[in-house]
Amino acid sequence: MRTIQTARLLLLSGVATTALMGPAMALEAQAFVDRVAEIYKTIGYDFTFGAATLDGDTVTVDGVTVGFSHEAGFEPITFDTEITFSGVEEGEDGSYTAASVSIPDIDTEFVSAPEPVGHLTLNDISAEGLYLPAGETIPAVALLQLVQSISTGPLSITRDGVEVVSIESIEASSTFNPAQGNADLVDLSSVLAISGIWLDLSTVGEEDAAAGAVIEALGLTTVSGDITQDLTWSMAEGHMVLNEFLFDFADLGALDLTADLTGLTPAVLDQIYAMQAGMGAGGEMTEEQAQAQMMQGMALMQGVSIVSASVRYDDASLAGKLLDLFAAQSGADRATFVEGLKAMLPAMIAESGIPALNDVVVPPVSAFLDDPQSLEVKVAPPSPTSLLVLMAAAANPAGLITALGLAVEANTATE
Repeated sequence: MRTIQTARLLLLSGVATTALMGPAMALEAQAFVDRVAEIYKTIGYDFTFGAATLDGDTVTVDGVTVGFSHEAGFEPITFDTEITFSGVEEGEDGSYTAASVSIPDIDTEFVSAPEPVGHLTLNDISAEGLYLPAGETIPAVALLQLVQSISTGPLSITRDGVEVVSIESIEASSTFNPAQGNADLVDLSSVLAISGIWLDLSTVGEEDAAAGAVIEALGLTTVSGDITQDLTWSMAEGHMVLNEFLFDFADLGALDLTADLTGLTPAVLDQIYAMQAGMGAGGEMTEEQAQAQMMQGMALMQGVSIVSASVRYDDASLAGKLLDLFAAQSGADRATFVEGLKAMLPAMIAESGIPALNDVVVPPVSAFLDDPQSLEVKVAPPSPTSLLVLMAAAANPAGLITALGLAVEANTATE
């Protein structure tokens, strides 16, 4: 009898333990997905997750609705699919990490008012190295480390059954020094590649007849290309170097943006985020509040300096097509039209009230119009110059050209 009673007690104990553990495990899973939603809300995403369950260190979520808090007119999209967070761990400070996130292929409709219903498919979605910092206020240094890598396979968007956008793959990754999740982040580097972009512009004329006619005349009913980005960022000096932000479209041209800035420290980012939150808080600011915000903005501009920056366009036929189109519209041949444009340039510069721009802009732009190969606008101050100093220099536009080290170059080889 004692043996039977002992067995019954052990059985009851096991049942009670299981009953108690069940809600605790569900609560832990729910706490994790609630934290995901809370963290990503700070950067503009509005996630509403379905039921969450925990199995070991794997959290499974039954679907999600994604909204964008800063995008008016964009209806939330519901993905009725299972999302799996693997290798989930909770840190002693209340932070979370997940080794990977996997999402089954997406096949769903969406509405972006007032546009027609669209259809989205996206395959081979994965993310690795998810980090969810602890605390009510999330510092910028933590927001910079939310994920190590994201990748997808093919994406397709159709409108009224016709494909209008497709992408072969998307890859984005960041490397952190020291390892991800460290409050004393030293530096990071990140790369982005959006490959095989294809756009159908043939229906633009249905909404804007003039734009549609230009697109048709230029032969741009479909365009294709790639976008790549390469960036490094040192935290101590806030030294950000945008080595490349390249939009490269076949048979059209390539636009590349580069920049070298200092002073973009996590502390400065925290102040910027705080200002943005204040502006979005609602209600009109008092004169004192507006003045205080202006002073804060000026202090931020004093701390951020430009080392150099550039915008470069390399033509692959678009400039020539535009010149041919506008020449035809004016009733002249291209050579005559170009000579007319070149003759007008000094007068156009004179209207700006900055005579010094004439020598900087007219020669290279004239050379580009004669033979469209490349056009680049560069700034390289003699020494790193704060945004506030440049703003003050704008009172003397001629002096600003010198302060910026402004240069315009045409038809030069890439470095």
